[in-house]
Amino acid sequence: MSFVKFLGTAGARFVMIDQLRSSGGVWINCKDTNVILDPGPGALVRCHSSRPKLDPKTLDGVILTHKHLDHSGDANVMIEAMTKGGFEKRGKLFVPQDALGSHGVIFSYLRKFPEKVEVLTEGERFSVGELKFKVAVKNIHPVDTYGLKFFIEDEIVSFVSDTRYFPELAVAHKDATVLVLNVVFYDKRSDIDHMSIHEAIELIRAIKPKKAILTHFGMSMLKQKPYLIERELQTGLEMDVQLAYDGYTLNLPLDE
Repeated sequence: MSFVKFLGTAGARFVMIDQLRSSGGVWINCKDTNVILDPGPGALVRCHSSRPKLDPKTLDGVILTHKHLDHSGDANVMIEAMTKGGFEKRGKLFVPQDALGSHGVIFSYLRKFPEKVEVLTEGERFSVGELKFKVAVKNIHPVDTYGLKFFIEDEIVSFVSDTRYFPELAVAHKDATVLVLNVVFYDKRSDIDHMSIHEAIELIRAIKPKKAILTHFGMSMLKQKPYLIERELQTGLEMDVQLAYDGYTLNLPLDE
Protein backbone atom coordinates (compact mmCIF):
# COMPACT_ATOMS: atom_id res chain seq x y z
CA MET A 1 0.00 0.00 0.00
CA SER A 2 1.26 3.45 -0.96
CA PHE A 3 -0.28 6.90 -0.58
CA VAL A 4 -0.36 10.50 -1.72
CA LYS A 5 -1.05 13.08 1.00
CA PHE A 6 -1.95 16.69 0.23
CA LEU A 7 -0.21 18.70 2.94
CA GLY A 8 -1.61 21.85 1.39
CA THR A 9 -4.14 22.89 -1.26
CA ALA A 10 -3.48 26.62 -1.53
CA GLY A 11 -3.11 28.22 -4.92
CA ALA A 12 -2.34 31.82 -5.92
CA ARG A 13 -0.63 34.44 -3.81
CA PHE A 14 -3.34 35.58 -1.43
CA VAL A 15 -4.61 32.16 -0.41
CA MET A 16 -0.98 31.31 0.36
CA ILE A 17 -0.13 34.59 2.10
CA ASP A 18 -3.24 34.52 4.28
CA GLN A 19 -2.96 30.73 4.72
CA LEU A 20 -6.64 30.27 3.94
CA ARG A 21 -5.40 26.88 2.80
CA SER A 22 -1.99 25.44 3.63
CA SER A 23 0.78 25.64 1.02
CA GLY A 24 2.69 22.57 2.20
CA GLY A 25 2.85 20.63 -1.06
CA VAL A 26 2.30 16.89 -1.53
CA TRP A 27 3.94 13.94 0.24
CA ILE A 28 4.21 10.86 -2.01
CA ASN A 29 4.91 7.44 -0.56
CA CYS A 30 5.69 4.45 -2.79
CA LYS A 31 6.29 1.40 -0.61
CA ASP A 32 9.47 2.32 1.30
CA THR A 33 10.24 5.48 -0.70
CA ASN A 34 9.15 8.97 0.35
CA VAL A 35 9.34 12.18 -1.67
CA ILE A 36 7.85 15.62 -1.27
CA LEU A 37 6.50 17.46 -4.29
CA ASP A 38 6.41 21.27 -4.39
CA PRO A 39 7.03 21.99 -0.67
CA GLY A 40 5.72 25.54 -0.36
CA PRO A 41 5.74 27.70 2.78
CA GLY A 42 4.71 25.67 5.81
CA ALA A 43 5.62 22.23 4.48
CA LEU A 44 7.90 21.47 7.43
CA VAL A 45 5.24 22.39 9.98
CA ARG A 46 2.56 20.45 8.10
CA CYS A 47 4.73 17.32 8.09
CA HIS A 48 5.16 17.44 11.84
CA SER A 49 1.50 18.24 12.53
CA SER A 50 0.28 15.49 10.20
CA ARG A 51 -1.52 12.54 11.74
CA PRO A 52 0.19 10.17 11.50
CA LYS A 53 3.30 12.34 11.60
CA LEU A 54 5.49 12.50 8.50
CA ASP A 55 9.20 12.69 9.26
CA PRO A 56 11.13 14.81 6.71
CA LYS A 57 14.33 13.00 7.72
CA THR A 58 12.92 9.91 5.97
CA LEU A 59 12.64 11.70 2.62
CA ASP A 60 14.41 10.14 -0.35
CA GLY A 61 13.65 12.95 -2.77
CA VAL A 62 12.55 16.56 -3.15
CA ILE A 63 10.82 17.49 -6.41
CA LEU A 64 9.86 20.93 -7.73
CA THR A 65 7.57 21.28 -10.74
CA HIS A 66 8.70 24.93 -10.84
CA LYS A 67 10.41 27.56 -8.75
CA HIS A 68 7.52 29.84 -7.77
CA LEU A 69 7.44 30.55 -4.05
CA ASP A 70 4.17 28.73 -3.31
CA HIS A 71 5.82 25.56 -4.69
CA SER A 72 9.34 26.00 -3.32
CA GLY A 73 9.25 28.05 -0.12
CA ASP A 74 10.30 25.13 2.11
CA ALA A 75 12.42 23.29 -0.47
CA ASN A 76 15.70 24.21 1.20
CA VAL A 77 14.66 23.10 4.67
CA MET A 78 13.40 19.81 3.20
CA ILE A 79 16.83 19.23 1.64
CA GLU A 80 18.38 19.95 5.05
CA ALA A 81 16.03 17.43 6.67
CA MET A 82 16.52 14.76 3.99
CA THR A 83 20.31 14.96 4.39
CA LYS A 84 20.15 15.34 8.18
CA GLY A 85 21.65 18.81 8.09
CA GLY A 86 24.13 17.83 5.39
CA PHE A 87 25.84 15.26 7.60
CA GLU A 88 24.53 12.40 5.43
CA LYS A 89 24.90 12.64 1.67
CA ARG A 90 21.62 11.04 0.67
CA GLY A 91 18.50 11.54 -1.39
CA LYS A 92 17.90 13.23 -4.73
CA LEU A 93 16.76 16.68 -5.77
CA PHE A 94 14.76 17.08 -8.99
CA VAL A 95 14.21 20.61 -10.31
CA PRO A 96 13.87 22.60 -13.54
CA GLN A 97 17.11 24.20 -14.69
CA ASP A 98 15.97 27.72 -13.77
CA ALA A 99 15.45 26.68 -10.14
CA LEU A 100 19.25 26.44 -9.86
CA GLY A 101 21.92 29.09 -10.35
CA SER A 102 21.99 32.75 -9.33
CA HIS A 103 18.31 33.28 -10.18
CA GLY A 104 17.17 29.98 -8.70
CA VAL A 105 15.60 29.07 -5.37
CA ILE A 106 17.95 26.35 -4.08
CA PHE A 107 20.72 27.72 -1.86
CA SER A 108 24.14 27.07 -3.37
CA TYR A 109 25.57 25.49 -0.22
CA LEU A 110 22.76 22.92 -0.17
CA ARG A 111 23.27 21.66 -3.73
CA LYS A 112 26.12 19.39 -2.63
CA PHE A 113 24.10 17.81 0.19
CA PRO A 114 21.94 15.32 -1.82
CA GLU A 115 23.42 12.29 -3.54
CA LYS A 116 22.33 13.70 -6.86
CA VAL A 117 20.74 16.78 -8.38
CA GLU A 118 18.78 16.02 -11.55
CA VAL A 119 17.34 18.58 -13.97
CA LEU A 120 13.83 17.93 -15.22
CA THR A 121 13.53 17.71 -19.00
CA GLU A 122 10.43 17.01 -21.07
CA GLY A 123 10.06 13.31 -21.88
CA GLU A 124 12.81 12.14 -19.50
CA ARG A 125 12.28 9.36 -16.96
CA PHE A 126 13.66 9.43 -13.43
CA SER A 127 13.71 7.20 -10.38
CA VAL A 128 14.38 7.48 -6.69
CA GLY A 129 14.23 4.35 -4.56
CA GLU A 130 11.13 2.41 -5.58
CA LEU A 131 9.45 5.41 -7.17
CA LYS A 132 9.60 5.99 -10.91
CA PHE A 133 8.27 9.04 -12.71
CA LYS A 134 8.30 10.76 -16.08
CA VAL A 135 8.24 14.39 -17.17
CA ALA A 136 5.05 14.38 -19.21
CA VAL A 137 5.15 17.81 -20.82
CA LYS A 138 6.47 21.34 -20.41
CA ASN A 139 3.60 23.53 -19.26
CA ILE A 140 2.74 27.07 -20.29
CA HIS A 141 3.70 29.21 -17.30
CA PRO A 142 5.99 32.24 -16.70
CA VAL A 143 8.86 30.02 -15.47
CA ASP A 144 9.99 26.53 -16.49
CA THR A 145 7.17 24.27 -15.27
CA TYR A 146 6.57 20.58 -15.88
CA GLY A 147 3.72 18.13 -15.55
CA LEU A 148 4.80 14.82 -14.00
CA LYS A 149 3.54 11.23 -14.17
CA PHE A 150 4.26 8.95 -11.21
CA PHE A 151 4.07 5.17 -11.54
CA ILE A 152 2.79 3.91 -8.19
CA GLU A 153 1.25 0.50 -7.40
CA ASP A 154 0.03 -0.10 -10.97
CA GLU A 155 -1.50 3.40 -11.09
CA ILE A 156 -0.34 6.32 -13.20
CA VAL A 157 -0.73 9.44 -11.08
CA SER A 158 -0.43 12.57 -13.21
CA PHE A 159 0.23 15.97 -11.65
CA VAL A 160 -0.54 18.62 -14.25
CA SER A 161 0.82 21.47 -12.06
CA ASP A 162 0.41 25.18 -12.89
CA THR A 163 -0.31 25.94 -16.53
CA ARG A 164 -2.48 27.68 -19.03
CA TYR A 165 -4.81 25.16 -20.66
CA PHE A 166 -3.60 23.83 -24.00
CA PRO A 167 -4.82 20.80 -26.00
CA GLU A 168 -1.55 18.88 -25.71
CA LEU A 169 -2.19 18.37 -22.00
CA ALA A 170 -4.81 15.74 -22.83
CA VAL A 171 -2.32 13.89 -25.03
CA ALA A 172 0.53 14.06 -22.50
CA HIS A 173 -1.62 12.72 -19.66
CA LYS A 174 -3.96 10.47 -21.65
CA ASP A 175 -3.03 7.28 -19.74
CA ALA A 176 -3.44 8.76 -16.25
CA THR A 177 -5.54 6.65 -13.91
CA VAL A 178 -5.38 9.41 -11.31
CA LEU A 179 -5.37 12.97 -12.64
CA VAL A 180 -4.36 15.79 -10.27
CA LEU A 181 -5.15 19.26 -11.56
CA ASN A 182 -4.10 22.62 -10.16
CA VAL A 183 -7.23 24.75 -10.53
CA VAL A 184 -6.66 28.33 -9.40
CA PHE A 185 -9.65 30.04 -11.05
CA TYR A 186 -13.35 29.43 -11.14
CA ASP A 187 -13.76 31.50 -14.32
CA LYS A 188 -11.31 31.45 -17.20
CA ARG A 189 -8.64 34.18 -17.19
CA SER A 190 -6.96 34.77 -20.54
CA ASP A 191 -4.35 37.09 -18.96
CA ILE A 192 -2.89 34.62 -16.45
CA ASP A 193 -1.31 31.20 -17.08
CA HIS A 194 -3.50 29.18 -14.71
CA MET A 195 -6.35 26.76 -15.30
CA SER A 196 -10.02 27.38 -14.53
CA ILE A 197 -12.61 24.89 -13.35
CA HIS A 198 -14.24 24.87 -16.78
CA GLU A 199 -10.94 23.99 -18.48
CA ALA A 200 -10.31 21.32 -15.86
CA ILE A 201 -13.67 19.74 -16.71
CA GLU A 202 -12.70 19.70 -20.39
CA LEU A 203 -9.45 17.93 -19.54
CA ILE A 204 -11.15 15.38 -17.28
CA ARG A 205 -13.65 14.56 -20.00
CA ALA A 206 -10.88 14.09 -22.54
CA ILE A 207 -8.69 11.84 -20.35
CA LYS A 208 -11.38 9.94 -18.41
CA PRO A 209 -9.21 8.91 -15.44
CA LYS A 210 -10.46 6.51 -12.78
CA LYS A 211 -10.18 9.40 -10.33
CA ALA A 212 -9.69 13.15 -10.76
CA ILE A 213 -8.41 15.34 -7.92
CA LEU A 214 -8.57 19.13 -8.01
CA THR A 215 -6.28 21.20 -5.79
CA HIS A 216 -4.27 24.46 -5.61
CA PHE A 217 -7.30 26.72 -5.25
CA GLY A 218 -7.33 30.49 -5.60
CA MET A 219 -9.78 32.89 -4.00
CA SER A 220 -12.43 32.52 -6.69
CA MET A 221 -12.54 28.75 -6.16
CA LEU A 222 -12.81 29.08 -2.38
CA LYS A 223 -15.63 31.62 -2.70
CA GLN A 224 -17.63 29.07 -4.72
CA LYS A 225 -17.22 26.51 -1.89
CA PRO A 226 -15.21 23.50 -3.13
CA TYR A 227 -17.56 20.96 -1.51
CA LEU A 228 -20.44 22.32 -3.62
CA ILE A 229 -18.32 22.27 -6.77
CA GLU A 230 -17.36 18.67 -6.00
CA ARG A 231 -20.99 17.66 -5.65
CA GLU A 232 -21.89 19.28 -8.98
CA LEU A 233 -18.94 17.69 -10.80
CA GLN A 234 -19.62 14.20 -9.51
CA THR A 235 -23.22 14.48 -10.70
CA GLY A 236 -22.48 16.17 -14.00
CA LEU A 237 -19.47 14.10 -15.02
CA GLU A 238 -20.65 10.84 -13.43
CA MET A 239 -17.04 10.24 -12.42
CA ASP A 240 -15.02 10.03 -9.24
CA VAL A 241 -13.99 13.66 -8.70
CA GLN A 242 -12.44 14.88 -5.45
CA LEU A 243 -11.72 18.48 -4.50
CA ALA A 244 -8.78 18.04 -2.16
CA TYR A 245 -8.54 19.56 1.30
CA ASP A 246 -5.53 20.04 3.53
CA GLY A 247 -4.57 16.60 4.83
CA TYR A 248 -6.51 14.65 2.19
CA THR A 249 -4.88 11.25 1.66
CA LEU A 250 -5.26 9.04 -1.42
CA ASN A 251 -4.38 5.41 -0.80
CA LEU A 252 -2.95 3.42 -3.70
CA PRO A 253 -3.75 1.27 -5.55
CA LEU A 254 -7.27 2.59 -5.96
CA ASP A 255 -9.03 -0.76 -5.67
CA GLU A 256 -7.64 -1.51 -2.20
